[in-house]
Amino acid sequence: MDMKFKYYLQIADNALILSHRLSEYCSNGPYLEEDLATTNVALDLLGLAEATLEEAGKMEGLGRSADDLAYRRPENQFYNTLLVEQPNVDFAHIIVRQFLSDAFDYCFFDELSKSKDPFLAALSVKSIKESTYHLRRSSEWMVRLGDGTDEANRKAQKALNTIWKFTGDMFLESDADKAMNETGIGVDLAGVRSQWVQKVKEILFISKLNIASGKYYLYGGKEGRHSEYLGHILTEMQYLPSKYPDATW
Repeated sequence: MDMKFKYYLQIADNALILSHRLSEYCSNGPYLEEDLATTNVALDLLGLAEATLEEAGKMEGLGRSADDLAYRRPENQFYNTLLVEQPNVDFAHIIVRQFLSDAFDYCFFDELSKSKDPFLAALSVKSIKESTYHLRRSSEWMVRLGDGTDEANRKAQKALNTIWKFTGDMFLESDADKAMNETGIGVDLAGVRSQWVQKVKEILFISKLNIASGKYYLYGGKEGRHSEYLGHILTEMQYLPSKYPDATW
């Protein structure tokens, strides 16, 4: 597989799968304004995924559209990180997962805006604006939960303990990450991780939350090896295109 094409898929798949997870929570927010905010974040991520997949399809040159790449790929050809496919256990899990992902996106797109690839550079400039809002929102919720009631703190800490092991997958370099970094198209994930750790520790300190003990990590998402949850997501997300492959909107 062309490494540039795979790099595009990594970026798009992270946004697409997390967008779907957030869409599952639509109408279940703690109050209306927050429900709308969650939906808006999902739409931002969906827009990012669609634009990147459309460009990836053009690059591939096989006539596949963004819809084809989203709805007609098997599980082992998705390259999103393990973090974004984790389930919506409760509101605390959703916020913790979102905060860790938002912090990554903010640091990642800031670096990717310097890419030699014109599309990725332009995409990143737009995404930085969205990621700034996303990170501000999820950071504020981390503080509200962590520095709130005893129950809120307990649930946020439990979510952090559960989810933390999936964060290492974001920074393990895939073959595409290595190839694109060497050509100046991608980013140095070690540098992104340094910025991410600083931001995460800052917010966790204010939130009175602690990084999970043990610090072991699970890997494989970027190479197409996923948790059980991605298969369930794709079964739901790809049902109509699989059932009615010739249908158009």
